[in-house]
Amino acid sequence: MDTTYEQPARARLITGDDQELPVPATLRYASTDPLAVCVDFPPEVSLDGQGVTWTFARALLEEGLRGPAGGGDVHIWPCGRDTTVVEFHSPYGLALLQFDTSTLRAFLLRTYAVVGVEQEDLGEAVERGLDALFGNV
Repeated sequence: MDTTYEQPARARLITGDDQELPVPATLRYASTDPLAVCVDFPPEVSLDGQGVTWTFARALLEEGLRGPAGGGDVHIWPCGRDTTVVEFHSPYGLALLQFDTSTLRAFLLRTYAVVGVEQEDLGEAVERGLDALFGNV
């Protein structure tokens, strides 16, 4: 059975002049893509007026809650006891967001209730990906 878990989250966008702007987000996990987590942002906070979704490894989120982690487009690190920073890189620039660590940790634990660590069935996910790639969907 395919299961999706979504959790609202409040983020704070750190601007170039060190202001913090509140940004709504939705943390999302789907059993159909068991190794990934998503952060969805609504259209009103994007540059082009379209919703934005960032998808990255669930293991990266777990690692980033403990210490600096990431490479490429997504970097995550703890900032004190109560805050976790998530940095997104795109061709249009950089977004630096702060989340409450407790919110991210609760979300991560709930994803493990959907699909446990080392319980991910990659065969099914690979089949779906190949079907989508070759137009068999």
